[in-house]
Amino acid sequence: MKRREFIAICGATIAWPAVAPAKRSTLPTIGFMHARSREDTENLVAAFRKALEEGGFEEGKTLNVEWRFADGQYDQLPQMAADLVSRRVALVVAGSDPAALAAKGATSDIPIVFVIGNDPVKVKLVASMNKPAGNATGMTILTGTLEPKRLGLLRDLLGLDRTFAVLLNPKLAPAPTILRDVESAAKAIGWQTRAFWAGSDTEMNEALKQIEIEQVSALEVAPDPYFDTRREKLVSWAVQKKIPTMFQFREYALEGGLMSYGMDLADAYRQIGRYVVRILNGGRPNDLPVLQPTKFQFVINIRTAKALGLSIPSGLISIADEVIE
Repeated sequence: MKRREFIAICGATIAWPAVAPAKRSTLPTIGFMHARSREDTENLVAAFRKALEEGGFEEGKTLNVEWRFADGQYDQLPQMAADLVSRRVALVVAGSDPAALAAKGATSDIPIVFVIGNDPVKVKLVASMNKPAGNATGMTILTGTLEPKRLGLLRDLLGLDRTFAVLLNPKLAPAPTILRDVESAAKAIGWQTRAFWAGSDTEMNEALKQIEIEQVSALEVAPDPYFDTRREKLVSWAVQKKIPTMFQFREYALEGGLMSYGMDLADAYRQIGRYVVRILNGGRPNDLPVLQPTKFQFVINIRTAKALGLSIPSGLISIADEVIE
């Protein structure tokens, strides 16, 4: 028997309490999930929000947002994606490779807009860059293609014939590809590569201990959302141990890292914010080509260089987009 029929039959003998019907929001709701932490992505969220507002969507007024952050714990992302899908959000924004793959695994219907470092065709997020042909699109920053530039900048600082370390996360799907890119770039400049792996705080402590024992000339921290959530620790350790370190994003140099070279990540979130506006206004993901970065930033922290006892060549300073004094 249906509940409505039951109430009609029994209403004469049972006094049901008067309850006002719950008000359903008429605003569109989107989900935003990221492998990083909320605190660590404040500048990215700000850039994303600004793009939405420029397109006429302001959170709490013309749009609702369900925020999800995994704090570097990738195993939480599938459940976060499933939860957003169960809420029937209009769209899912997925920051980072693990978040994008989790979202894609949870739905083939709800539009997904991503920012990832890997090739989205290789990981089967899209059919092609120009014609995604599915429910996902966004931006790829193709981090591996920047390895020759990063190592070249380290070589310009430190000279030839060096052994350097690279720190990678085994839980990040493209990590083996990143390592191959790093090793290829290192071989081209005559450097030896030592790889160290860390996907948890315990593993990171052990990896950093081993890097110190190896007495390498320099370190590169591979792009990874988990490392981003431990940015302060990595930067302070590198300065304390006096190990010249190259990072991917400007945020590391602002925190005290020696150098960073990579795309303008905040700009990426502005661009995907614009894609979200287009989809909310009726656009389809398969009509929006996957974007690639056009803005890159080379940042040098002179204060950190002095703390490490390094003199930055004038040639490097002249090509830097930003010098932190």
